[in-house]
Formats: sequence, C-alpha cells, structure tokens
Amino acid sequence: MTDANVRPLSGATRANWIRLRTMILLRWFAIGGQLTAITVAQHWYGLQLETGLCYMVIGASVIANLVAIFVFPENKRLNEVENMLMVMFDLLQLSFLLFLTGGLHNPFALLMLGPVTISAAVLTLRSTVLLGSTAIVMVSVLSQVYLPLRTDAGLILEFPQLFVFGNWVALIIAIVFISAYSVRVTSEIHSMSDALAATQMALAREQKLTDLGGVVAAAAHELGTPLATIKLASGELIEELSDRPELREDAALIREQADRCRDILRDMGRAGKNDLHLHRAPLMAVVEEAAEPHMSRGKTVHFHHLQEPVLQPVIFRKPEVIHGLRNLIQNAVDFAQFEVWVEAGWDEQTIALRIMDDGRGFPPHLLGRIGDPFMRRRPPTGGTGVRPEYEGMGLGLFIAKTLLERSGAELQFANGRDPMGQSEEEAADFGAIVKVTWPRLRIEATSDEETSGLGKNQPIVA
Repeated sequence: MTDANVRPLSGATRANWIRLRTMILLRWFAIGGQLTAITVAQHWYGLQLETGLCYMVIGASVIANLVAIFVFPENKRLNEVENMLMVMFDLLQLSFLLFLTGGLHNPFALLMLGPVTISAAVLTLRSTVLLGSTAIVMVSVLSQVYLPLRTDAGLILEFPQLFVFGNWVALIIAIVFISAYSVRVTSEIHSMSDALAATQMALAREQKLTDLGGVVAAAAHELGTPLATIKLASGELIEELSDRPELREDAALIREQADRCRDILRDMGRAGKNDLHLHRAPLMAVVEEAAEPHMSRGKTVHFHHLQEPVLQPVIFRKPEVIHGLRNLIQNAVDFAQFEVWVEAGWDEQTIALRIMDDGRGFPPHLLGRIGDPFMRRRPPTGGTGVRPEYEGMGLGLFIAKTLLERSGAELQFANGRDPMGQSEEEAADFGAIVKVTWPRLRIEATSDEETSGLGKNQPIVA
C-alpha cells in the first residue's frame, strides 16, 4: 500500500509555510484599527482615556513591526516557535490595551478571539492550548482589573455585573469552542489536501510506468532486427574462421552476447507495448493485469465473471483504474488467510467488480469511515481488534477510492457472512467485500472506437 510511504504534514511543518511579511501586514491592520478606535473614542464620543499609555502600547507593536521589517529578509518564513511568539505578543498587547480602556466593559474585548483562532488554524495543538490558556487567564483578569471608561463629565461607563459575567463566560466558551472547531476543521482540510497530493503522485507514477513499458517494448521491437543481423553475421564468421581459433572465439562471444541482449529485451518487452490497440482491453484482462504483482504472494486469487447475455465489455486501460484496482487487490491479499476472489459482472448499463477475501473483515466501527485519508483506529472494547492490521492511516484505500471515483466508479465497503452460519444472528463476519460499479458509458470503449482505424504507432522521440 501507499500508507507507509506518505505521512500527513505536522502542524509544526505547516507553520513554517507562513511568511513573516503576512504577519507584519496583519499587525499593521490591527495597529490602524486600534489608532482609529482610540481617536474616535476621544474626539467623537468624548471619552477620557490614558492616551499616553495607549499610544505606548500601540507603539510597541509599531516598533516590533519595524524591527521585523529591517532585521529579517522579506521572504523569511516563520517556524513554529516564532509564529507562536508573534501571536502571543499580539495577544498580550491587546490585553494590556483593553486593561487601559475598560476591560470587558469595552466591546472590543471580542477581538481576544483573533489570536487564538489564528493559532488554531496554523499552529500545533500544544501552541494552541498555550495561547488559549493565556487568553482565558487574560479575560478572567480583565473582568476584575481594568481602568474604567470615563466621559468628559466624569461619568463611568460600565455594564451591570450580570452582563460582565455573561461576557466573561461567553468569551471563555468562544475561545474553547472556536479553537477546537478550527483545529478540527483545519486538520480535516490538511489531511484531505495531503491525501489528494499523494493520490496525484500515485497516478503520475502509474502513468510513468505505463509510458516506460511502452518505450521499453518499442525499443525491444526496433532492436530485434539489428540483433538478428549481428547474430547471423557472427554465425557466418564462426564458420569461416575455423582455422583461426582466437578470432573464432571472438565471433562466438559476439553471437553469445547478441543472444543475451535478445533475451533481455524480450523480458523487458513483457512490460507491454505502446501499440494503440493496447490502450483498451477486455475487462478481465485489465483486472488480471492489476492483480498480477500480487499473484505470487502466497494467497490464491480466483477470477470469475458472470455469464451474461451481454458480451464482455472492452474498457480503456486507464492508469487510475489499474492502480486503484491494484490497491484494492493488494489490500485483500494482505489480509486474506488463504484466498481472494475477484468477481466481475455486467449488463447493458453497468459494469461491476467484487473483491472479497477470507480474512477477518473490516472493523465494524470503521465501515462508515473506510476511504477517509489518514484514518486512525480507536481501540475497541475488549482490547483486541477484529482486524488489527487496520491501524494505519487508510491512505492506500483513499487513493484507490479517489482514483476509481475519478474514472466514474462508485465504491461500497462491507463485510461478508460465513456461509456455514446457522442463522443471520449467529453467523460470524467472514471476509471483507469491496464492490466497484461503473456506468458502462464512463469506462467502456465504444464499438465505433473498437472498429475504427488505429493509425500508426508513434516513433520513439529521444
């Protein structure tokens, strides 16, 4: 499978993708908003603020931005610790500014959610927990300790204590909920992105292998004639140099090496040819080609197709179909005890495949999630799993599912039943079943394409 080779990127790795310039730009927006709010509060609403201290706190952000601009290169990308420290600085700066402007009585206290949300989206869980805890502590302090807002007439602007308590509870709940929500959603998006990238890599690899097989086969075909000529000429030299044994041995060596080249090219040519007629093949031929790498792994693979009144369809040999089926068959061979069955059936509308094994089946609690990337297994009650091999990330099945769905297929995962069971209630799970169904129009090579001229094979371009 592909699971062992592709791992999801960690939060620390993703944090390294953020440019310092982006954080500086966001901080300039915050500084502009803070200056605007203080100016409007003083001159429009006549509030008495500690203007010097407020400008000092905002100036600290300005100085931090200027230092970052002149000290670090413009294209610098922040690591996990640097990102966390920058967000922590912004959180503390905002907290001190709220302390000077009424604490939780200031409606802008809602902005305390900003740094925590950024952390949840781009940083690791540990950094998010640290910043979230700091934000909760700051909110709790600001609910009790702050400089009150005063008007020109000396009136103190305060909410009733019940509203302050409600704001405090709401902010703490929002910090916890938004952090958890952002971490979860971002993790899902990143996992899907990583898995889709791995799928594209697998498809590109399969396409390259297919193209390479065609090049090798064409090379074997083109070199066959000169090798035959070399063999014929060396044979004649051997007969003519019977009185000169030293030259006769050289001619025999040339013929021997020509035979060796012929055998090597013949073996390489078995990988397939790039002839146009091999771009499509009967359904069972494509299925057997997909299963071929796993036929000699100690498990018996049976192929069956239902005898339908409709002739066996001829389908396109798409790399995504071959690679997707190969992953499913590999999965069945990995977990089968002795045997794997691949059954095909078709009618005038659909083409269907069923891949079954005689293993322990899929874990029932994961059946609804099979095909999700980077799937983690929860230890079932009792300590022993029904299918303990499924402790990986499920990336191989995701790649197979994605590639086959790209070709128009619909996949279903299920567990079979032991045919020797006495009743449905008593029957034990018996093997895993994967059903793949295509609309014929999506995968079948039409009759017009089958009977049309194939054209010339393309020459090899160096």
